[in-house]
Amino acid sequence: MAYKSVMTVSTDAKLQESVLDHAAGLASGFDAHLDILCLGVDRTQTGYYYAGANAMVIQETLSRAAKDAESLAQSATARMGSYECRWALDHGVAQLADIGRHVANRARFNDLVVLPLPYGKGHGIELEPVLEGAMFEGQVPVMVGPDDVTPPSNPKKIVIGWNESAEALRAVRSALPLLKQADSVHVVVIDPPKHGPNRSDPGGALSQFLARHGAKPEIDVLSKTMPRVSDVIMRHVGDLDADLVVMGAYGHSRFREAILGGATRHMLESAQVAVFMAH
Repeated sequence: MAYKSVMTVSTDAKLQESVLDHAAGLASGFDAHLDILCLGVDRTQTGYYYAGANAMVIQETLSRAAKDAESLAQSATARMGSYECRWALDHGVAQLADIGRHVANRARFNDLVVLPLPYGKGHGIELEPVLEGAMFEGQVPVMVGPDDVTPPSNPKKIVIGWNESAEALRAVRSALPLLKQADSVHVVVIDPPKHGPNRSDPGGALSQFLARHGAKPEIDVLSKTMPRVSDVIMRHVGDLDADLVVMGAYGHSRFREAILGGATRHMLESAQVAVFMAH
């Protein structure tokens, strides 16, 4: 398995450059095709205006979003001129309430989606539903990176947050092309259960699975010495000077869709390196 179709979504000019660099680097490294979707976002909430104003306001915000989409497409085209990879670009307008569906429809035909962190100073409110749309509705693994960090296209030291869940295993399987290329893969198990089939060898079965695929796994058993599991993982990432975290993404039901669960949100809020997630 290898990544042959990578996608990224651009909705903010301030974040576009770093995300494009990340996505193009991955696409080049795997000889993959990169699809770029530039969306001008109508962030208004209809129904909050006085009678008779809705049509005027909506037309104005849609016109502004269309101009944003054109501008994003032009800057992305100029940026991609410095990369030697196959790529295609499309642009359009999406309303905030419906942006997840637009992203999911495109994402589901790709192997990996590269996005910016959805949280941070100056980050638009559309970034979270974009990520949720790709991962929960599109059912595609997502890699997100901090604004001030350009993740390597070929990470050398990877940390796996392992809790034996189906989501974590799905993330590991989806990340195999990266895991096989890494110099070391650290399977992090935090406070393993004292009773259970794997109590004497926590992470052993996953380590064997990875080794058979050509990865170089190590098992790190840690204690939960901090309130949040995400804090323990990120501290260990810093100690190891790792390039990437691989973990399952967890959600809560919102009608028929899902939203990011607390553990996943906390990880994304504190991430200092790229995070690879799957649900």
